[in-house]
Amino acid sequence: MGRRSGSADLPLHGGRVPAWLGQRMTRLGAVIAQAIVLEYGRDELLRRLAHPFWFQSFGAVMGMDWHSSGITTSVLGALKRGLAPLSSELGLHVCGGRGRHSRATPAELVAVGERVGLDGDALARSSRLVAKVDSAAVQDGFDLYLHGFIVADDGRWVVVQQGMNDGRKQARRYHWLSEGLESFVDAPHAAVEGAHQGQIVNLTDRRAAASRERQLDLLRDAGPDGIVRELGRLEPARGKAPAPAAQAMLPHLVMPDHHEVRAEDVVERRLHGALAAAADRGPEDFAELLLVPGIGARTLRSLAMVAEVVHGTPCRFSDPARFSLAHGGKDRHHYPVPTRVYDRTIAVMKEAVAAAKLGQDEKQAAIRRLDQQARRLEANATGPSVEALIAEERGLSHAFGGRSVFGWEPPGPVHADESAA
Repeated sequence: MGRRSGSADLPLHGGRVPAWLGQRMTRLGAVIAQAIVLEYGRDELLRRLAHPFWFQSFGAVMGMDWHSSGITTSVLGALKRGLAPLSSELGLHVCGGRGRHSRATPAELVAVGERVGLDGDALARSSRLVAKVDSAAVQDGFDLYLHGFIVADDGRWVVVQQGMNDGRKQARRYHWLSEGLESFVDAPHAAVEGAHQGQIVNLTDRRAAASRERQLDLLRDAGPDGIVRELGRLEPARGKAPAPAAQAMLPHLVMPDHHEVRAEDVVERRLHGALAAAADRGPEDFAELLLVPGIGARTLRSLAMVAEVVHGTPCRFSDPARFSLAHGGKDRHHYPVPTRVYDRTIAVMKEAVAAAKLGQDEKQAAIRRLDQQARRLEANATGPSVEALIAEERGLSHAFGGRSVFGWEPPGPVHADESAA
């Protein structure tokens, strides 16, 4: 994954994550993080958290609103709760959060440093500098309200922070990665997410180096009063300068305003590959290897998407909406969270991770093969449309333990054997 991985538009949403979903997000987020660290190492997990497309897909597969700014808060909160008891085992520490929790980040980092032998003051300084760059050096109309800092025992870290623009009802998420970071003021971001706002002031761009140097020269030579005079001389000419040359756009993910998942939001061949892989690998691998009671076709479908979150390459996450087809969404978009399926997915992943810790890789390998098979089959696989899949899920929601912020899903006209989950 490259240090600069793109940008995205995120609708600004309010509301809270209900406890019944937050607890499941904590468990699933923690076990996915464990699986990635076991399979690929701690640095790879940090790189993925610094990738905005993967981050959005990670939140979507956990049952959070697939397109909203709320994914940032909920994912960081779930990781902070889920990884805290695993900090000694994984060597990872999640600090900060939203509002007052973001302001506590430096103190949390100092405490982490004292526990594991890192320079906590240096980490706290990094935290403050990151926040300062995105709030002052990059003036894009978004006010920061969330700051999450994930640090490893070896001192490597990733920062995910977010700002909001109330007038536009949009949010912008910023990703930082310490790996390869040479300067806090010269193109430091791993990625920037947010709505295109036209021209912005970005003093961290490499092309702004001359501007930064001239500002320091002006402050040193003329002092504050001289700067005021210079501004006065420039005032009449405002708006008459030629427009700057267009900047090259990074890959840009647009998260739409509509709540429902539509066909255009999903790469259907990837979806059909996951469905076919679940049908093909399920009877061979899961019945004998995983042996979790109650595993059915519906859970295998969710596991195929979780497997991709664990094993997928960056290009696989261009359609985060697809991952919301694993466990729905808390606001009943596009269908209620199937809690029975969700719980069985967690159980399978926990059993696979527990076995892998003991050197028994068969169950992790089964999940890996599920992802590999999906990639092989997607070129030729066919299946239901996105609309048909959602309609079917809604019809079976009660049997799958469907739940949303509006309550449990009542029985519908279609009844299914609960073992099908």
